[in-house]
Amino acid sequence: MTDLTGAVWRKSTRSGGNGGNCVEVATNLPGVVAVRDSKDPTGPTLVLSHDAWRRMLSSAIDQAG
Repeated sequence: MTDLTGAVWRKSTRSGGNGGNCVEVATNLPGVVAVRDSKDPTGPTLVLSHDAWRRMLSSAIDQAG
């Protein structure tokens, strides 16, 4: 299991300030990117390698475009 105690979480700039459906990402961890639901910060966290994170973002951009 990845130690997330040092994670610095950032909320998506597209989430706005309305407290809606937001994703937070921690990119300061060695070798991984962590993703969580901002409404449930103590809930489950998705931990991805940097390569997997890039592939996921690329896929999301392709789907949106």
